[in-house]
Amino acid sequence: MSAGRPFLACACFFSDNVFVGRYGLHVRYRDEGQLRRDYGRALRERGCRSEEDFRAALREIEAEVQRRKQLIHQSVERKAIISKCYKRKHPEVYILQDSFLAPDFLEIVRYCTSPDAYLHGLLRYVESFSDKRIYRLPVFTEEFCQAFVDELENFEQSDMPKGRPNTMNNYGVLLNELGMDENFITPLREKYLQPITALLYPDLGGACLDSHKAFVVKYSLHEDLDLSSHYDNAEVTLNVSLGKDFTEGNLYFGDFSQDPTPVPKYIEIEHVGAQGLLHRGGQIHGALPIASGERWNLIIWMRSSAIRNQLCPMCNKKPELVEAEGFGDGFTETLEDDAPETVNLCSLW
Repeated sequence: MSAGRPFLACACFFSDNVFVGRYGLHVRYRDEGQLRRDYGRALRERGCRSEEDFRAALREIEAEVQRRKQLIHQSVERKAIISKCYKRKHPEVYILQDSFLAPDFLEIVRYCTSPDAYLHGLLRYVESFSDKRIYRLPVFTEEFCQAFVDELENFEQSDMPKGRPNTMNNYGVLLNELGMDENFITPLREKYLQPITALLYPDLGGACLDSHKAFVVKYSLHEDLDLSSHYDNAEVTLNVSLGKDFTEGNLYFGDFSQDPTPVPKYIEIEHVGAQGLLHRGGQIHGALPIASGERWNLIIWMRSSAIRNQLCPMCNKKPELVEAEGFGDGFTETLEDDAPETVNLCSLW
């Protein structure tokens, strides 16, 4: 598979799926003329009616494109400063331990790693929602969630540099910059989550999820309240509610991005503390506004290079590979003589 090969990104990262927050619209941006031609009508329908409005939207888009171009350098810089200068409040939470994990979650993992595990047997352990292949399962203990959120708040209140989790969330923490990838998120994905996703999502490379992007997002009344409809740059996503006390803010799920229907059907799913939702990255979803309190969510975008090397999920084209830092966006340079074998390896599960 991708062992020993650097992870890469697709060049579409610098131009596609740019979120214009004030109008709740994702756009592809090449230049001003293209933006007017392709999105002028959609922007007007959402309230962008004057030239001044358009100019403000254009500045927002160009600022986001510039942020993305500088992201690799700035992220490496922030990570180095945090590693050197940040004083951890709960250093124990940076190394994954079985004691952090809910007993029922460990029981699910034991089942999935047993020789006779199969999909319908696993479904007895998890809660399924409609036909959208969305599953709820316990993940962490409440004690761990409390310590983890306390650590995140300590970091948030520090004077350390902080990057935005993604285009759509303004408040939260990139866990690779905090130093949690190697000893927490990676073993969580490889040892615990992958046996589960291998059974639930074999068609999406669930047995060979070889990279990830992990971050925590925060919702509160005076910061981010909600999250507009979108799909993730992932084959499979895990979304865990860490707390704290909040009301409302349910998640909603629509169609799979590649199978839109004329009148999409949405379902709402309530957050449950310390429990996670597994769903396909391409499932269109969002978060309704919270009514009170504060909510922290751990998001892990899990990726399979064997799947995405064939087609970038964000531009729906053969990926145009560019250099990246760390896990990048989960792409690898595919060698002609081993590409079919790699894909077949995943399809066997």
